[in-house]
Amino acid sequence: MSEVTEREAVAGTASAGSDSEVLATLRRVFGYEDFRGEQEAVIEHVVAGGDAVVLMPTGGGKSLCYQIPALVRPGTGVVVSPLIALMQDQVDALRALGVRAGFVNSTQDFDERRTVEAEFLAGELDVLYLAPERLRLDTTLDLLSRGKISVFAIDEAHCVAQWGHDFRPDYLALSVLGQRWPDVPRIALTATATHATHQEITQRLGMPDAKHFVASFDRPNIQYRIVPKADPKKQLLAFLKQEHEGDAGIVYCLSRKSVEATAEFLCRNGIDAVPYHAGLDAGTRSAHQARFLREDGLVVCATIAFGMGIDKPDVRFVAHLDLPKSVEGYYQETGRAGRDGLASTAWMAYGLQDVVQQRKLINSGEGDGAFRRRAASHLDAMLALCETAQCRRAQLLTYFGQEPQAANCGNCDTCLTPPETWDGTVVAQKLLSTVVRLKRERGQKFGAGQIIDILLGRRTAKVIQFDHDQLSVFGIGEELSEAEWRGVARQLLAQGLMAVEGEYGTLVLTDESAAVLGRQREVRLRKEAPKPAVARAARGERKAKTVAAELPPELVPVFEALRAWRGAQAKENGVPAYVIFHDATLREIALQRPTSIAQLGTVGGVGEKKLATWGEGVLAVLAELDGADAGADPRADAHAGSGAGADSGPDAGAGAGASGPDLWAGGEAEPEPEPEEIDW
Repeated sequence: MSEVTEREAVAGTASAGSDSEVLATLRRVFGYEDFRGEQEAVIEHVVAGGDAVVLMPTGGGKSLCYQIPALVRPGTGVVVSPLIALMQDQVDALRALGVRAGFVNSTQDFDERRTVEAEFLAGELDVLYLAPERLRLDTTLDLLSRGKISVFAIDEAHCVAQWGHDFRPDYLALSVLGQRWPDVPRIALTATATHATHQEITQRLGMPDAKHFVASFDRPNIQYRIVPKADPKKQLLAFLKQEHEGDAGIVYCLSRKSVEATAEFLCRNGIDAVPYHAGLDAGTRSAHQARFLREDGLVVCATIAFGMGIDKPDVRFVAHLDLPKSVEGYYQETGRAGRDGLASTAWMAYGLQDVVQQRKLINSGEGDGAFRRRAASHLDAMLALCETAQCRRAQLLTYFGQEPQAANCGNCDTCLTPPETWDGTVVAQKLLSTVVRLKRERGQKFGAGQIIDILLGRRTAKVIQFDHDQLSVFGIGEELSEAEWRGVARQLLAQGLMAVEGEYGTLVLTDESAAVLGRQREVRLRKEAPKPAVARAARGERKAKTVAAELPPELVPVFEALRAWRGAQAKENGVPAYVIFHDATLREIALQRPTSIAQLGTVGGVGEKKLATWGEGVLAVLAELDGADAGADPRADAHAGSGAGADSGPDAGAGAGASGPDLWAGGEAEPEPEPEEIDW
């Protein structure tokens, strides 16, 4: 939230004077020199009184697009947000910048709400946060009508989309804002929306004249990786131990039971982890969320009930142990990694049971035929992303209507270790023929496990029970392993050449199957990787590259000392550490080693209020380190000094700037979740 830079323009004017006032606000309050991407254009438009619909990826600086207009235009900026549990942290972050912020929601008692309402009416707030459900109350609308409003900001605007993955009915009533306050500009913001969702936002919020701003969806600092699922919890543990030990991250699971089991498993194996899902009581959820925001290196295992609006900038990984229902959901969830612009990982374990399970949930779920068709379309796009042999980043960008700049991004698994493809027509025919034989000769339908046992010629108890060893297809698939057959089945499902039917997930043919059986269609399959694509050497290189790009080795103790000081201040003030300074700001301080308040004020992310509040403390930490260095071997000190100078050039600066403002197949051991345990 407080991690962006930008703002300009003064209410009602586009003069050079207003530009300089907006830039002055950006630099004075937020501590950054320049805007990024579309921020400046958005802010100028809103400050001048125009409505805007803004699509900007997580970490791209959405918050500044309404914070600066709220500071520059007369009145109070009203921010509509569904994130009640995070409002206190959002307000704390703004207050740390010297912004007069408050919130009104159901967590407050009568006196607390009364105080904030009085501040609003007295014009003593720059920003006021409200939950969308409060705008259904006549008392709230009456309160707003008695104050001066500078701008309405509708955050997480994709929640208005009825077909979306985060639909909130209360958002449908927000068109009242334009009807009751036609002269107050509105800005709707989201990090995730297709063109259709974008249009639905505009229509349902009643913003036909809004100007649309679409920033790049690319998150170049995130490495996308999808690995064959075998034993997902053990795979996750290896991933964390080898690449992200001690890092903060989020692990997404489909069911509450899996969330609990995964958190317990990680704790048993030395990873500090907590669960989060809708089945936990509110106090536990709040405590676990607060720990995640305030502590370094904590892992949260969660359903999709967790994460929207989380502003923690140093989330180094997001892992999925189950397949997301849509590309939109996947993009938004993985986007919670690396908000600070530093190298991060989006990792997922994916297998056959994911496809079967999601197909079953769609077929057995509530909703009419149109709903199921749309859900199936979303799943098909997600499966295409998982199964592609091409650049995953390019496919993500194409899905959101953005032309990739290159066919190879160099930072996803398919680009780093290109997979092989092969002609799988014959094996596809064998599997489909087995489904046909069972149906025609026995009047039976079975799931993938039984069909693969038949192909492999296994005389299991179930095979013998049903005399399936007498079928002509028994044992015709011994050229592939079980894991390879599961990969074939998964890819046929993903390509729509088979379908899942019924409560037990039995396999059936589709209209497309006949072309394969009739030798009229070739089936290209992705060869299953025997193990995850990133080898130990590559991991080491990646980590070393990240450290070298951000800090010379001799400055790491300086950075750690600053982090320790920040942690103590955060604990004393009861706020998350990033509210004081982001890691990126501490890295720049370590690189520049300022010796005065004036020099410290030139560091990105050090605004006027933070400089006054924390400046002397930062300088004291640096002075103490300088004193310790003075007592050390002068030759070592000289060496350290020359190292710092060498790394304070363009490359180091670019690294700091980029991280500144808000800126296959395998047998799964996971049991299928009970439908009532899933957090939708």
